[in-house]
Amino acid sequence: MRNDNLKSYLNLHLIVFIWGFTAILGALITIDAENLVWYRMLLAGIFLGIFIVYKKQSFKVPVKEFFKLIFVGLLIALHWIFFFKAIHISNVSITLSIFSLGAFFASLLEPIFYGRKILWYEVFFGLIIIGGLGLILQVEIKYLQGVYFALASIILGVLFTLMNGKLIADHEPSVITFYEFGAGVFFISVYFLFQGKFKADFFSMSLNNWGLLLVLASVCTAYAFTASVKVMQRLTPYTVMLTTNLEPVYGIILAYFILGGKEKMSTEFYIGAVIIVITVILNGVFKHYQNKKKV
Repeated sequence: MRNDNLKSYLNLHLIVFIWGFTAILGALITIDAENLVWYRMLLAGIFLGIFIVYKKQSFKVPVKEFFKLIFVGLLIALHWIFFFKAIHISNVSITLSIFSLGAFFASLLEPIFYGRKILWYEVFFGLIIIGGLGLILQVEIKYLQGVYFALASIILGVLFTLMNGKLIADHEPSVITFYEFGAGVFFISVYFLFQGKFKADFFSMSLNNWGLLLVLASVCTAYAFTASVKVMQRLTPYTVMLTTNLEPVYGIILAYFILGGKEKMSTEFYIGAVIIVITVILNGVFKHYQNKKKV
């Protein structure tokens, strides 16, 4: 059991690294955030459908669960739209730094979803993370609009993570994700129809954009998202959200070397980022010793 948990935890770190690279792809793909998410969910859904057929898994889910998956799919679609919107308005570094608030929101919302007590140290470490974030925003106020979109994105991200934590008990992660992505495509498509977006130029993109979208949909979405849902079968949603705090670290480092330019931030920004990373590590150490005391 311990080896399985370790394997799940290491796999989660690989997934988080891939998510950090997702932000880079979002900055490199030169289409609107809504269009990007539509293509991402559509292509990823196709990949997942092929995978489910190959594995001979059942597409059947109870009607009650089906409607829950549709709702979660809407949350995921909005989460990603706000995420890529934030990147386009500000940059990768600012957007990912806001995602450090994920563990704090999870520490407040997880007890509501799972009926456990709020742990004081989760809130305490969450407040330190907010302090590090405050230092970042104090010197990067020009990106405030991007911060709003990123904040909305991470709140939605916490909500669907918590809801998926309950849905994985009785269903295959790939099947859950397939229906969630399908629902996301449906809702965005309805919006596009009212907006009159489905025109010839909507489907006309450069080969570079198509190539990046395929990587985003396959490796960074179909694989990473399904694998993250499966990991949640062994790890708590809070642990998942806590480890996800390393996504800004991976993403910011990658952005610095790959994108350069406006991704090179002030010294105060990196001090705030270091505070966040140290807090994540301390929280993990503290949780480890707390669990050992219970054994």
